[in-house]
Amino acid sequence: MMTTHATRPAGARETTEGTVYTVTGGDWDGIAQEVAERGDDEKIIVNMGPQHPSTHGVLRLILEIDGETVTEARAGIGYLHTGIEKNLEYRTWTQGTTFVTRMDYLTPFFNEAAYCLGVEKLLGITDDVPDRASIIRVLLMEINRLSSHFVAIATGGMELGATTVMIYGFRDRELCLDIFELITGLRMNHAFIRPGGLAQDLPPGAVDSLREFITKMRKNIDEYDKLCTGNPVFKARLKDVGHLDLAGCLALGATGPILRSAGLPHDLRKTDPYCGYENYEFDVPTTDTCDSFGRFLLRLEEMRQSLRIVEQCIDRLEPGPVMVADKKIAWPAQLALGPDGLGNSLDHIKNIMGTSMEALIHHFKLVTEGFRVPPGQVYTAVESPKGELGVHIVSDGGTRPYRVHFRDPSFTNLQSMAAMCEGGMFADVIVAVASIDPVMGGVDR
Repeated sequence: MMTTHATRPAGARETTEGTVYTVTGGDWDGIAQEVAERGDDEKIIVNMGPQHPSTHGVLRLILEIDGETVTEARAGIGYLHTGIEKNLEYRTWTQGTTFVTRMDYLTPFFNEAAYCLGVEKLLGITDDVPDRASIIRVLLMEINRLSSHFVAIATGGMELGATTVMIYGFRDRELCLDIFELITGLRMNHAFIRPGGLAQDLPPGAVDSLREFITKMRKNIDEYDKLCTGNPVFKARLKDVGHLDLAGCLALGATGPILRSAGLPHDLRKTDPYCGYENYEFDVPTTDTCDSFGRFLLRLEEMRQSLRIVEQCIDRLEPGPVMVADKKIAWPAQLALGPDGLGNSLDHIKNIMGTSMEALIHHFKLVTEGFRVPPGQVYTAVESPKGELGVHIVSDGGTRPYRVHFRDPSFTNLQSMAAMCEGGMFADVIVAVASIDPVMGGVDR
């Protein structure tokens, strides 16, 4: 076995797996030639990551190669180890949103929505969530789908040397984050979707900004087609790379663009609707290429469909509450934008403190202790940009979760890495991993 960084052997040592040579400097061809001249059957093991620009965070890829061909590929995970699922057991149900939003940090609204839908199901208040809150949830999730896909395309382009794609991708993601900041006060880690509804309503001028955003985004998405879709170099780099057919997807539990690139139009927004998705008109795009190029085309078309949904959300918005009426569940905070950023409205606090002693006691208990959730367990799932994001929540009847476990699509989809890479070229590993689009915040929970 040879662990390699480049060429000239700097020494050898014996291990339980055989002799390990550590090589540094020089040219790759020298390593291959040296192995060939030795005439032995030693394998070359290359560690890609965990701090490598193409591993989408702290992912370690252990690749066994024969010349330029990958003979075995394994993923090493656990370098981020956030412990979010365990931490949820020590916080109230509402405080849990501040943890889950940080899991897959590129899809915070999906993490929050899946968790809150589960809590609401346990509470039996799914149908009590106001329509306006559900519409705004859908609106935020679809813009979040855009921002996540922009990062997937931008980082994938950067790894291929297509720097213009990278610049365009992050430029457009920034427009999405501007909308998030306008509505929630934060660019990331919002904790805006709460059990029972939302933290607050849309601010003044949000609808106009959203309409302007849609117009600009429709124009910008077309630029990716001009840059990449017909580009012979781009197509040659992605076509027939990272191949995984439908049988492979089903065997490995892959969902999202990976599954839809194999021709199956599986989308939870259609098959198991939530948040009123059954009332929106949109298509579920598929391709039959089973490769990285098909996944790129899919993400582009999914963004166009997301804009269709956002437009319908704006048209459906009617004045109304954004939190359930039950004061034993509704978080008693109204936010305002002050000189130090977004925070509790002082007028609202004065109102609570001046209304009655009972109101003040209730406010204090709900914020410090939290509400109780009936005993039971539930599984809810949403269609995140990467696939099925599910959450299994167990309650023992207390003010904190007994257990929360997420089925994150990045974790499940990462299993397909070996099937996509083994037998392919060493350089194609980067393309395959980029087409999976894993985020380690979702993998190492």
